[in-house]
Amino acid sequence: MNKHKGEHPRMGAIDVVPFIPVYNVTMEECVKLAHEFAKEFSEKTGVPCFMYEEAATRPDRKNLADVRRGEFEGLKEAIGKDPDKVPDYGPNKIHPTAGATAVGARFFLVAFNVNLGTSDIEIAKKIAKAVRYSSGGYRYVKAMGFEIKERGIVQVSMNLTNYQKTPIFRVFETIKNEAERYGVPVIGSEIIGLIPLEALVMVADHYLRLENFSIDQVLEKRLLEVE
Repeated sequence: MNKHKGEHPRMGAIDVVPFIPVYNVTMEECVKLAHEFAKEFSEKTGVPCFMYEEAATRPDRKNLADVRRGEFEGLKEAIGKDPDKVPDYGPNKIHPTAGATAVGARFFLVAFNVNLGTSDIEIAKKIAKAVRYSSGGYRYVKAMGFEIKERGIVQVSMNLTNYQKTPIFRVFETIKNEAERYGVPVIGSEIIGLIPLEALVMVADHYLRLENFSIDQVLEKRLLEVE
């Protein structure tokens, strides 16, 4: 971690360990698992653990961005000195090479990025500011603007922390409208990692203007239920 550099905020080699109630498990069970994992992980590795989201032990640690603020370098200086930086589990000092780890229980997060046909990073940053909750945008959106230098474009990179309450299509349309204000086209979008079927069905329902459609009409969902 002393040599690591990158675009995304981070405070540890194993930066975040989320427990997510995907299927046949409750959020309460995920919270319990998160605490059990953090305790055992910190005892075995000496890596301090901070609990976040539904597993948070204090209100100011519910938001992952607040837990990670200052990143590895800032936490390295503050831990052991600042009482607000005492970990929930593990030693009250940074691991010299692995840093610290955030462990939590949360709703399914969708990592969704929108690519813009410009190399002007300021436009991406302005649009990210318009959609993210911390600066007045959508409640369940975290967003940043990044350059993709090898392609000569910029990107609005987002975490959608509750796709049911802030659906993908709503965020996409807002970004498209904001980009048009700057005379910039949306040239593509991408999903990073896994995504719930329901989230994609909501997008299809919106753009196709389906009438009386239900996710139960999706063949694969019915087959999974039979199994």
